[in-house]
Amino acid sequence: MPARIDSARGPARPPDSRNGSAVQRGPAAHGHAQPGPSQPGHAPQRRSRSYGALDLGTNNCRLLIARPSPDGFTVVDAYSRVVRLGEGLLEAGRLSDAAMDRTLAALASCAEKLARRDVRLTRNVATEACRRASNGLAFVERVYQETGIALDVISAAEEARLAVLGCHMLIDTAGPPALVFDIGGGSTELMLVAPVGRDGQPDILDWISMPWGVVSLAETEPQWPSPEGRMAGYDRMLGQIWPWLDRFAARLAARGVSDVQLLGTSGTITTLASVQLGLPGYDRRQVDGCAVPGSELAALCRSIGLRSTAERARIACVGPDRAELIVAGCAILEAILTRWPGGQVRVADRGIREGILRTLMARDGTWMRAQ
Repeated sequence: MPARIDSARGPARPPDSRNGSAVQRGPAAHGHAQPGPSQPGHAPQRRSRSYGALDLGTNNCRLLIARPSPDGFTVVDAYSRVVRLGEGLLEAGRLSDAAMDRTLAALASCAEKLARRDVRLTRNVATEACRRASNGLAFVERVYQETGIALDVISAAEEARLAVLGCHMLIDTAGPPALVFDIGGGSTELMLVAPVGRDGQPDILDWISMPWGVVSLAETEPQWPSPEGRMAGYDRMLGQIWPWLDRFAARLAARGVSDVQLLGTSGTITTLASVQLGLPGYDRRQVDGCAVPGSELAALCRSIGLRSTAERARIACVGPDRAELIVAGCAILEAILTRWPGGQVRVADRGIREGILRTLMARDGTWMRAQ
């Protein structure tokens, strides 16, 4: 078996079927690597340690490796691959062999990067696909046996918390409460966040997790060849989202919240923002932290959603890899922008992985940013 990759929750171990997550016990139970030759003996050495954050979603497998820096942390390596782990999950209720094989290949690449960078402390999380699939736990165990990576199948609440922790620095502290949304592959989380948190930490006032993401929603509709079919299918996808947003909006109204600032994270919002900005290719430096008019972004969502797959594939920053699933993402985003209209939308090319890194470094005493 490959060398073990220690987790922030403790030494990597196979999953425990009692609770559906990787069991973590031992010296590293509070976010510290196990003692050993590489264990730093004093703070100056510890600052050069590399930390890893792996996010296995329903559609993507993403990894960040970073070291602490005066600005928080500096990324030293990264990896992202579309794996479509949740493909066919809505109908079958389980992960397919092909999807698991694709994902294992990506995770093997992540394990290689972690080993090459000598990362001794990491947290590896899996989200909606592994939560929902009947064979999710078996897949987690297989991942550990074949790659040495211990996946922590996190709850929707923890997923929301990490996403907010990773991007809340972009919230305008002088503005109204922020509505942070994370459009994933198998679910979408919306979080109401106070503009000013406590002790530098974001304060989540309320949240909701919808069982619709770009993969799960896309699988409810075929790729219609005619414009009329695409329009009807797009409207049906909107109809799946509206009841969830209406219920959440009613909860916000009960709190006396009528005005919010919108902050979006995930591949859907960053891709569409890059199209809205007219970029010839994706550029994180121009997208992360940018603000785009909500009304224009909503119109772009509908425009792209009603085009054919071939037409979408020719759009810069969309391409063939996102051409199919971007339609469901457009429908989810348009519904959010229509339900909370007006103003601009702040875009974050950061989220769960950054939230994990901040947590690891803070627990290890190496987080330097003054919050």
